[in-house]
Amino acid sequence: MAETVLITGGTGMIGRRLTTLLLEKGYQVAYLSRKQQNNPNVKIYRWDIEKKFIEEDALRKADYIIHLAGAGIADQRWTASRKQEIIQSRTKSIELIARKLQERPYHVKACVSASGIGFYGADTGDARVSEQTPSGTDFVAHVTRHWENAVELIDNIGIRTTKLRTGIVLSTEGGALPKIALPVQWGVGAPLASGKQWTSWIHIDDLCRMYIEALENPTWRGAYNAVAPTPVTNAVLTRQIAEVLDRPLWLPNVPSFVLKAVFGEMANLVIGGNYVLNHRIKAETNFTYQFEDLKQALSHLYEK
Repeated sequence: MAETVLITGGTGMIGRRLTTLLLEKGYQVAYLSRKQQNNPNVKIYRWDIEKKFIEEDALRKADYIIHLAGAGIADQRWTASRKQEIIQSRTKSIELIARKLQERPYHVKACVSASGIGFYGADTGDARVSEQTPSGTDFVAHVTRHWENAVELIDNIGIRTTKLRTGIVLSTEGGALPKIALPVQWGVGAPLASGKQWTSWIHIDDLCRMYIEALENPTWRGAYNAVAPTPVTNAVLTRQIAEVLDRPLWLPNVPSFVLKAVFGEMANLVIGGNYVLNHRIKAETNFTYQFEDLKQALSHLYEK
């Protein structure tokens, strides 16, 4: 009988692609959702985090859990209320799952949770960052620390738990890439701020394959940097997008003060950067990337 993977945040960019790959591998996929949905390929279970409710069969029938739920960190300006929503959308959801698992029998074998390289802070300069690097002190690090601490509740129950600290996910279906590519497509693309800040990226297919590997391989436990082995600067990223799209870069770099005026504190996400090393992936796993080179990844996404 096919095993069931229960996903929170399954309708997001990563969740949709991951669902496709899981179904192709023969898994059954179920979502926890606040709203009734019609998806013939996915079983939908209702939950209400504020009311502390999860439909009975959701956890009872799950063999694995993937936790992707969380308000988009770059979707809105960081007001005090938005900051609280960003944190609680990631922590309250998994805390509820942990509480419900403690209350009833289950046969969940593993839980894999999203996390982010923001754990180290929005800007670590030119420093090479590994899983051993301490957490940062800014808001992004604060969010990610709380996120990972909440996920540890699942591990404390005795369920093997893996956290994937994810870099910029490259996909044409959402996330950062379409936002970066749009001005390039209009012919007004330009690097941001100095352009020297590092971007640690990963192709969405490689990330989804990591999730599946982390489910299936019992040696995957703890935090892993889910990034490609070849970080690039913002200037290189912008230039390679332009090359793949066959568009010119005409404008000078967008100054930091303009980004801060438009985005407020959230501008730190693009002004800063991280050179993140995938030490544990390379040293402790047999995972093989399909897309290690940025231009190869972009060409695949844009079918060039």
